Amino acid sequence: MATVFWDAKGVILLDILPQGQCINAARYCSTLGRLKEAIRRKRPGLLRRGVVLQHDNATPHSANLTQQRLQRYD
Repeated sequence: MATVFWDAKGVILLDILPQGQCINAARYCSTLGRLKEAIRRKRPGLLRRGVVLQHDNATPHSANLTQQRLQRYD
């Protein structure tokens, strides 16, 4: 499985889940951490202007752990 984060300028982060593993809230939060670093590296200043993540209601997206991580994403 691949998780892709992008904006109008192109791909910011491509995260590939190893075969046989499942995505869960802890893994997704880890990916969000890598995304934050990729944004800082590839799109300087973007975090100050704000980032919009579009999620569905999948368990890793709506879990309390993920919601807490997103609250302190700045």
